[in-house]
Amino acid sequence: MGEVDPAFIQEPEHRPKISYIEGKGVPLIDLSPILSSNNVSAIEFQGLVKEVGDACKEWGFFQVINHGVPLDKREKIDGASRKFFAQSLEEKRKVRRNEKKVTGYYDTEHTKNVRDWKEVFDFAVEEPTIVPASHEPDDKEVIEWKNQWPEYPPELRETCQDYGQEMVKLAYKLLELIALSLDLPADRFHGFFKDQTSFIRLNHYPPCPTPELALGVGRHKDAGALTILAQDDVGGLEVKQKTDGEWVRVKPTPDAYIINVGDIIQVWSNDTYESVEHRVIVNSERERFSYPFFLLPPLSTMVEPLEELTNEKNPAKFKAYNWGEFIGNRSRSNFQKQKVENLQISDFKISE
Repeated sequence: MGEVDPAFIQEPEHRPKISYIEGKGVPLIDLSPILSSNNVSAIEFQGLVKEVGDACKEWGFFQVINHGVPLDKREKIDGASRKFFAQSLEEKRKVRRNEKKVTGYYDTEHTKNVRDWKEVFDFAVEEPTIVPASHEPDDKEVIEWKNQWPEYPPELRETCQDYGQEMVKLAYKLLELIALSLDLPADRFHGFFKDQTSFIRLNHYPPCPTPELALGVGRHKDAGALTILAQDDVGGLEVKQKTDGEWVRVKPTPDAYIINVGDIIQVWSNDTYESVEHRVIVNSERERFSYPFFLLPPLSTMVEPLEELTNEKNPAKFKAYNWGEFIGNRSRSNFQKQKVENLQISDFKISE
C-alpha cells in the first residue's frame, strides 16, 4: 500500500478534512454501577439506563469506561495482531478469505465501491457448522464459516478466542441497558443470539501518503445489532452528527470502548434508535490498529420491529427481512468484479 491508486480515491464530496475542530464528542459513560459489588441505588442505576438511552437516541454512539474487560486481554490481542500484520503479504495471504471462506485475512475490502486503505483479519467468536450460501438444505454452494488460523503468531488463536468471550459478556450487559432504556425486560434481546454469527475484525491501517484523498473505511452504517470497538491512541474514527450532518472525530480515551447501535437495533426499536454513519480517516505518518466486535444473530433470524414497540399510533416502519440473505448479499458483493450497491435497511422501510 505505497502510492495511492485510483481505486482508493474518494469522490471530492466524501474526502476527509485533515484539519478539524474537535466538538463536544460522543458521550462517555461509566459502567461501574453495574459492575460494583456494592449495592447500587435505584436512582443511580436508572441514571445509567437513561444515559445509555439518550446516547443511542441522540448519537447512535457512546464510549464506555469501567466496563469490566481485563486490560491484559486487550493488550494481548493488540500484541498478537501487530505480529500478524507485520508479516509478509505472502504469509498473510495463506489464510486469505474468499467467496466461500468468510473468515481470515483480506486486503481489498470496498465500501461504497471504493477500496478501503486497510487490511483485516476476521474470526468468528463461535464457529458454527458449514452452511449453504442461501441457507436452503438443497443448496450445493456452501460457505465455510470455520475460522482460518495462521501459524504465526502461535498465540493468536487462544488470544482471539479469550478476547471474544470478553466481548460477548460486555455485549450482553450493554444489550440489557439498551433494552431497559426502551422499557423492555432486561433480557429481551438475549434470545436472539443463541448460535450467534458474531465476529471480531483485526484492522490494520498503514500510513497513507495522501490521507486527504483516501479513507481507511468509507462512510457506512453497521448492519448488525451492536458494535464494540477498541482503538489505539492514533484515532481516526469519525461519526456523522445527527443534528447537522458534520463529521466529528472520536478522540481516543485510554482503555475505553466505543459502542454503536447497528441496523438491527434500529429495526427492533422501530426507529427509536438509529444506526448512524461513520468512517475512518488515515494518517500519513502513523499506522493505526483497531478491533471491532460485531454482535450478530443466527443466519436464520427474521429481523422486524418488536411487537412491544409497535401499535396503531406507532405502526411498524420496516418489513421483516432475513438476516442471512441480507448479510450474504453484502459479503458476495466484495468479490464481484462489477461492484454493486449493497442492500440497506432503508430498502425494507415501509412507506408512510
